[in-house]
Amino acid sequence: MNTEAKTIRILTADDHALLREGITALVAIEPDMELVAQASTGREAIEQFRRHRPDITLMDLQMPDISGIEAIIAIRSEFPNARIVVLTTYSGDVHVVRALKAGARGYMLKGDVHTDLLETIRAVHSGRKRIPPEVAAELAGHTGEDQLTARELEILKRIAKGNANKEIAPSFRLQRIR
Repeated sequence: MNTEAKTIRILTADDHALLREGITALVAIEPDMELVAQASTGREAIEQFRRHRPDITLMDLQMPDISGIEAIIAIRSEFPNARIVVLTTYSGDVHVVRALKAGARGYMLKGDVHTDLLETIRAVHSGRKRIPPEVAAELAGHTGEDQLTARELEILKRIAKGNANKEIAPSFRLQRIR
């Protein structure tokens, strides 16, 4: 039985050479990791993924030609088991949701690369999803905000039945409870 740990093969896709070089330096000193390819555009990321079939792909969201989201969708449509970690400066919930819906298994802020990258790579490689606590808290804080209340649904049903505004009881005014 082989007791040697498998090397985690990594592709990094970012249009900033300095970030790619920093990731290369971090990964180079890890005995269980190997950087197999780099890409500076979304299209190049897809091509490099096809060529190298990495275990983990680190993907920026904003890149020339096609976005990181589009690249994730393309990769995951061809390779459904691809494990992709988004590396970005965007902490907003819209970006997180879009990335996760596209198939990302991890989401990291670039400012945390020096402290959390290696742990995130290992976590996603082992099959877990990984989102920083501050990003998860912001995401959770917005969950359900766009849902209608029971009262709002009732008003819409009355309007859909053809009731005029004046026929709807004044106590049913549309109000958002926050």
